[in-house]
Amino acid sequence: MKWTTRLLVLAVLAGGLVCFHIVRSNRPLRVNEATKEDTLLLGNATELSTLDLQVATGQPEHMVFAALFEGLVAPDPANPDKPAPGAASSWETKDSIHWTFHLRPNGKWSDGTPLTAHDFVWSYQRILTPALAAQYASMLFPLKNAEEFNKGTLKDFSQVGIKATDDYTLEITLVGPMPYLLGMMKHYSWFPVPRHVIEKFGSPTDRASRWTKAGNLVGNGPFSLTEWRFTHSLTVDKNPYYWDADVVRIKKIVFVPIASDTTEERAFRDGQIHSTFTLPNPLIQEYAKNRRDVLTSDPILSVYFYRINTTREMLKDVRVRKALSLAIDRDGIINNILRAGQKPSLGLTPYPESLDYPQAPKSIRFDPVEAKRLMAEAGYPDGKGFPKFDILINTHEAHRVIAEAVQEMWRKNLGINVGIYNQDWGVYLESQRQMNYAVCRAAWGGDYPDPLTFLSMWKTGDGNNETGWSNAKFDDLINQSNQEADATKRLNLLGQAESILLDEMPIIPFYWYVQVYASRPELKGRMPSVLQHRAYKGWYLDHSVLNQPATVATPAP
Repeated sequence: MKWTTRLLVLAVLAGGLVCFHIVRSNRPLRVNEATKEDTLLLGNATELSTLDLQVATGQPEHMVFAALFEGLVAPDPANPDKPAPGAASSWETKDSIHWTFHLRPNGKWSDGTPLTAHDFVWSYQRILTPALAAQYASMLFPLKNAEEFNKGTLKDFSQVGIKATDDYTLEITLVGPMPYLLGMMKHYSWFPVPRHVIEKFGSPTDRASRWTKAGNLVGNGPFSLTEWRFTHSLTVDKNPYYWDADVVRIKKIVFVPIASDTTEERAFRDGQIHSTFTLPNPLIQEYAKNRRDVLTSDPILSVYFYRINTTREMLKDVRVRKALSLAIDRDGIINNILRAGQKPSLGLTPYPESLDYPQAPKSIRFDPVEAKRLMAEAGYPDGKGFPKFDILINTHEAHRVIAEAVQEMWRKNLGINVGIYNQDWGVYLESQRQMNYAVCRAAWGGDYPDPLTFLSMWKTGDGNNETGWSNAKFDDLINQSNQEADATKRLNLLGQAESILLDEMPIIPFYWYVQVYASRPELKGRMPSVLQHRAYKGWYLDHSVLNQPATVATPAP
């Protein structure tokens, strides 16, 4: 090729690149076009493992369930942590043991089928049926005889404390006084599932049933499922059959699974989504300094921790487990890696003062000298002879960086070498469920505003325990707390139980969360929630903001 021809080709290519850049730079932002159509574009962290809300356990799933389903009690749009009427228009109780809920006569499923009290009875029977192996079945253990039915010692479900006295009246009997029941009922484990759809697609206990596919799934929330493009997006449209449809201002929500927080932030900056699920740690300070108008950082009732598989030979020794915890510098992780205002875990239950939990133990600390002594006492002086294992994490930059910091701390303070094993969300959850790990990163967000939401899961055989740990005294204290009517005595029982948990250390708490995310100015009505509850029917997109400068589109450093 002659040099003149080559120059011509290069000029054409250069011109094409310039034209592409001009077109790309001047194209309408995706969020602006979506806002005009009242379509909300949300980052949702990662792909969902399931849309069956009775076998799900993850936070990304929870964010979608809040759009598709609704329990007897719902988050208040003005204060999502406050219980508000949902599928039930009202309720009453005299002793916090016996409750009566009155359902709305105009309540419907998203296919127009009437929603009745019998749907709730059947739904609670399904989640408690042992064959379903629902990890959140224990959330319903406050119901009289629910635990016995779930464990198979009771076969007759009619003896469980749930009864429909007519199509729109539901009576609930608990094992003891629980004034926090309404807050608990906002969790999706208490939501109804559509019997008339599930039975059409096979056995009610089939965890892989096709009832959750787009075109099949029916819910009772403010939105209904229209499309699920795996690893790409999940779309829900406004549900015209929702009892409160008149107040729902958003017409469509598109949940975008972006596992990489760096990629998600770039999508936000490029106008591809209205709000992120989180923000990359290195950019939080830059946003705090230059982009306060789009940054939110709120304390939430969530704790970051590592599970320990106590059935592994080298981890059966409590001295080893304690040493692993004592060798971790939590302040160093927060100040040098996270840098978003997180608080180091003093115990498992986060921000205990917000729960009026004065008996919360404060026994977590950094003590490498004691950690080294315990390892030597356990037979591993300076880490000699200690078997190598991996820290299991799911795909996320922050989890890897934290694991690398812990890896170095354990090498430096204990003399042991560990690896890091990364798995995608669904595979990671299954590995955790099957206890196919040695040490596994985890997090737990409060399902209701009470310390029990962080403690009850560690009872023997609980579906969310997944550590192999068991302690009869701990179990007994949790059971006693469920029967105790005096609030102070009850919290004291929970404090004793948490002390046992932290003394035997089947888990290693790291820090208490803050929720940090970026949200465009046109997204309105999103209220803070320590429980991360979302009342989508109170959200809306302000069209007037479209004429304001898009400051978030400037490149990050």
